[in-house]
Amino acid sequence: MDVSTRGVRDGQSWGAQIWATLALGLPLVGTQIAQIAIATTDVVMLGWYGTAELAATVLASQAFFMVFIFGSGFAGAILPLAAQAEGRNDPTHVRRSVRMGMWILLLYAVMAMPFLWYLEPALIWLGQKPELAALASDYIRIAQWGMFPALMMMALRSFFAARSRAAIVLWSALFGTVVNGILNYGLIFGNFGWAEMGVRGAAVASVFSSTVIFLIMAGWAYWHPRHQDYRLFQRFWRPEWPAFFEVFRLGLPIGFTILAEVGLFMAASVMMGWLGTVELAAHGIAIQLASISFMIPLGLSHAATVRVGQAYGRGDMAGLARASHTVMALAIVISVASAALFWLLPEALVSLFIDEANADAAQLLAVAVPLILVAAAFQIVDAIQVIAAGLLRGIKDTRIPMLIAVISYWPIGLSAAYGLGFGLGFGGPGIWAGLAIGLGVAAVLLNLRFVKRHLFLDVVKV
Repeated sequence: MDVSTRGVRDGQSWGAQIWATLALGLPLVGTQIAQIAIATTDVVMLGWYGTAELAATVLASQAFFMVFIFGSGFAGAILPLAAQAEGRNDPTHVRRSVRMGMWILLLYAVMAMPFLWYLEPALIWLGQKPELAALASDYIRIAQWGMFPALMMMALRSFFAARSRAAIVLWSALFGTVVNGILNYGLIFGNFGWAEMGVRGAAVASVFSSTVIFLIMAGWAYWHPRHQDYRLFQRFWRPEWPAFFEVFRLGLPIGFTILAEVGLFMAASVMMGWLGTVELAAHGIAIQLASISFMIPLGLSHAATVRVGQAYGRGDMAGLARASHTVMALAIVISVASAALFWLLPEALVSLFIDEANADAAQLLAVAVPLILVAAAFQIVDAIQVIAAGLLRGIKDTRIPMLIAVISYWPIGLSAAYGLGFGLGFGGPGIWAGLAIGLGVAAVLLNLRFVKRHLFLDVVKV
């Protein structure tokens, strides 16, 4: 009996799989888009405010994101552990995984914040202009306080997603996005009779909106009858050391995997800064547009982790195969559409981030559009690699994927970016082409790992 026939027999038809994936994935995709909308609002409004402020915030935000994203690896470990426990109908282990994951995230935030405080000398050492480094420091010394609610929010998102109850994550993120937009408009420019704070205002808005989102999600987990049986916050300070170290062991390689990719983009930002302030600001616009489109496959990747994790927890290898095929196909179709949008409307997309009254507007447009065209080329491989990573996490395979990511993004991707950008003189588009090469190598190797490790050995043989 082949896999397809067996999948239909087990109730895992293509239609059922697509519906189940979308029912879980769409709220997670919406959540990712809402969360990136907070950062996008900062970029748009600071782009209206001034080119130097935009460039400085790009540097500061990516430094914050690098620290944050490594910690989010532990939240990423909660997701497959809780999903597999949910698949086994084991609410006790769901609670333990989430609670101990929150412990780890709190400890990580306390240890990480001092590194962000000293961002200014680090940026100067990396060759950035002192005035940009000073503005970046103004932003990060306020924004770093958002590390606590942002990481705890990630833990709760994993809890709701593992239970296939992710709608509250979407609605809280949408509300936080609106709050952030209003605060940005008032605090950056001095509207509503508030003091004009510039980059500091954007940082205050981000911290406050992250806190609002976390409090809504925590209240929902605590008071909603559907989740009260899990008792997430009851005896919160009671240790569960086996669960603590299980989350830590699984989360550490996930953190390094994500950090490898984010670090590649941070290194690209540093290299774009070497080219000039306008080039760095244009890079920030292109990164923001690419990040928005990336939120869709990233949300589907979380859905893939849950769907595969639940099937793996049940011992349903045919269901695992069908779930993986479905989410990969959806991601490829969507990424092709995103690439077409980037390719057909680059000027219109970039113009959303530029105030025509800005003296650098024409130059920003000229520099950013070629970057958008390169970004269009790697939409598909970026989607494929993040889905493959999510599938592997669903069956708790994280160590080899970490090595694949580090090798693909740094020795290969970073070298290609520097060689094309500076060695061959292609500048910004060359740097971005190097990013595409690193992502493409990761996409191929991660998919080969998944096919060999789990589909071929555990499914096709039946």
